[in-house]
Amino acid sequence: MFSTFIHKRIKIVLIVIIFCFILIISKVFYIQVIDYKKLNSLANSLWSRNLPIEADRGKIYTSDGEIIADNLTTVSLVFIPNQINDNQKQEIAENIARILECDISAIEEHLYKSSSIERVHPEGRRLSYEQADAIDALGYAGVYLVKESKRIYPYEKLLCHALGYVGIDNQGLSGLELQYDEYLTGETGAIQYFSDAKGQKLTLAENYVQPTDGMDIELTINYEIQTSIERELDNAMEKYNADGAWSIAIDPNTGEILGMASRPGFDPNNYQDYTEEEINRNLAIWASYEPGSTFKIITPETNI
Repeated sequence: MFSTFIHKRIKIVLIVIIFCFILIISKVFYIQVIDYKKLNSLANSLWSRNLPIEADRGKIYTSDGEIIADNLTTVSLVFIPNQINDNQKQEIAENIARILECDISAIEEHLYKSSSIERVHPEGRRLSYEQADAIDALGYAGVYLVKESKRIYPYEKLLCHALGYVGIDNQGLSGLELQYDEYLTGETGAIQYFSDAKGQKLTLAENYVQPTDGMDIELTINYEIQTSIERELDNAMEKYNADGAWSIAIDPNTGEILGMASRPGFDPNNYQDYTEEEINRNLAIWASYEPGSTFKIITPETNI
């Protein structure tokens, strides 16, 4: 009888063990086969890192095809602190500070941060090709140069108040650049790489995500008419020593604005060199004056 009881206990234990094995195998099967995509996506999100690649901002054209807002490709400096050997950080800070002609403490501040990716701002933004080549030649691990787009206005003050300007991160801050910012701004791309929990780069293939450039905009402004207006306003300002001047040219058949300018103007390439009043006051649409003899009632000709 006692022997029979022992055999029953052994059978129960075996059944429990077999059941546990079935549960484990089922769980492994579920993870490896059914839930694989979800778990793989979660794992990639933990391992993957992105080096951002900035998209080009959409260009702005006149109606006759002149580009009055364009882009210049530059590069910026990015650190991945966990990939940089601690023994080299002081050396890197000294060499890069020398190339950028800035204070060494400004570079050290970025090098010793614990962030996964550290953009060197503003010292490392929009570097010259000579500076970029010099940094690239150093060959340090964890020191990267990434593409960045800089907004340029090839005709400087031309249509400046209407165009507006952009900030250092290529965001529209005034004028058409601000009004149509969501269309002009593209989608940032990236170089995706993989790293472990300590930030060390893994030997896995990198992925390149192509940036999407912003949409171009064509204005009703006619380049020849606009340049004529700008020239005559400059002549009037000089001749009469005026405080301000403005002019608008309109197509009477459609109401399209063919040219618009006001003085004083500014160069949106260097907007920081001007006062807020010079930048923001587009007198052609901001100023008010008595109509007087400038207001003529136009009536259609009729036969009585």
